[in-house]
Parts: sequence; C-alpha cells; structure tokens
Amino acid sequence: MDNWDEIKTAYHVAREGTVSRAADVLGIHHATVIRHIDALELRLKAKLFQRHARGYTPTEAGRELLRVGQATAEQFAQLESLIHGTSSAVSGELVVTSLTEVAPRIVPLLKEFQDMHDGLSLRYLAGDRVFKLEYGEAHIAIRAASHKPEELDNVVQELCRTEVSLYASQTYIDAFGAPKSLDDLAGHRFVGRADAGTGAPYYKWLAGHVAPNQIIFLADDYQIANAAVRAGVGLGFMSDGAEAEGSDLIKVAGPVPEWGASLWLITHMDLHRTAKVQAVSKFLKERLSC
Repeated sequence: MDNWDEIKTAYHVAREGTVSRAADVLGIHHATVIRHIDALELRLKAKLFQRHARGYTPTEAGRELLRVGQATAEQFAQLESLIHGTSSAVSGELVVTSLTEVAPRIVPLLKEFQDMHDGLSLRYLAGDRVFKLEYGEAHIAIRAASHKPEELDNVVQELCRTEVSLYASQTYIDAFGAPKSLDDLAGHRFVGRADAGTGAPYYKWLAGHVAPNQIIFLADDYQIANAAVRAGVGLGFMSDGAEAEGSDLIKVAGPVPEWGASLWLITHMDLHRTAKVQAVSKFLKERLSC
C-alpha cells in the first residue's frame, strides 16, 4: 500500500460517518475525500462503505480499516511524542463509550480528568449500542454486567458496583398508595422498557413478577423512563440514592442485589498500553473503585 493519504481519508470517513465531517477534520475539499475513497476501493478491489442518505456506513472491510487506522493513528501519536520527548503526555482525542444510564456518574469524572490534561480532546458516546473496540470505535468502554465480560483481545477490569432501587413519585403515591413490600405489587402501575430484549436485570425481574398489563408506560431511553416516574406515571427503577437529588421521589424498595450489576472498564489490547488509555484507566479505577 503506497498511498497513506487515501487510507487516512477512509479512516476518518469510517470514524465520522459522513464525507463532509471527514473533510472538515482533514481540512480538504469533500470532492477530494470522495476521490480518495473511490481510488482506495479500486486499488483494494473491495467495497469499504455502504452509501446512503445519512452518510457512509463501513462494510466489514471498512470496519477492519477503521480498526487498523485507529491503531496506526495511536502509534504515530506515540512516535511524535517520543520524538519530542513527551512519550508520557496525555493528549489527542480520547473516545469513551458507556450506557446512557451511567453517564451522570462518568461525565463529571471525565471532565475532571480533562482539566488535568490541557491537550486532551474528549468524545463521549452513550447509548445501548455496543461500540466495537476492535474496530477502533472507542478507546475505552464502560459496560454494566452481572459477570465479567469474556471478550477476545480485550482487557477487562472491574470498576465498581451499581445498585438499583424501585421508586415512585409523591404524586403517584398520593393517587395509588405505596406497596408495602415486593409481594404487594398487584394493582400497581409500572414504567418499563420499550426494548424487551434489554439486558438490564431489573427489567428482567419486572417481567417475571408483574402482569404485562401493569406495565403501562414503555420508554426506550432511561431519561424518558425517569421522567415518567417523576411525573407520577408509575413505579420505576433508578440508581440507588436517586431520592437525594432534591425531587419528590420516594424509595419503594431496594436496593435488591439481583437488580444491580458491576461496571467494567474495557480496552482493546492494541491500545491498552498507550499513555492516555493507561492514565484514564488508572484515574477511573481510583475514583470508581469497588
């Protein structure tokens, strides 16, 4: 392969998702981006992207290019640091992903970490989608699971335990009363999850302990679910201690061990030893230790 400009361009298109954003990052015209992609696909005799109205989605070959491109970018950054005598510097872009539910705990810590390192740019990806570290979609993933994830080529470290309780608003309790125990849930209304396949243990528990017609409000985002509980729609699950936020939330039950899960810090072995990944991993483990 003798044209690194084309590979660099394809890497940024895979990471950014659109030609225009990649062009902005690279400081080149969007027509140049398209020309590089076309030339690279022709040279490789492989389709790197699926083109659609929303942008460019990497194919399997494109995702492999993204993985290699991320690792190569990190190695060039390390080389530059070594040349300038700053191999231990924490700088450049750091991409972190997690479930949206844990973002309120993670974002303040990332802000504190960024304040300690002037040259660091943070990108935070939150959502239910599992971003693939092996394809360079993120440097660090923070995931919740009851048991240690077994993932090939990933380094997995336990951060902390997250506990969950069942809550209701004062508005709901005034209208329907509060259950006396977890054996007293008949007739109560619940806020549940729109995606029945969610792996959250408390939603699995809910499905096995209340009738389907009791789950009267379904949300596909934890913030929407929390808003519904606060509005008095029904009982719902939140991180233990949510009542301390100054709202009219009332803890109905919990924390229950089987509702909770551990948070795991996951990095890919190709990037695990880079200065910034090591630094932020150490920082998060210290601040979120079990």
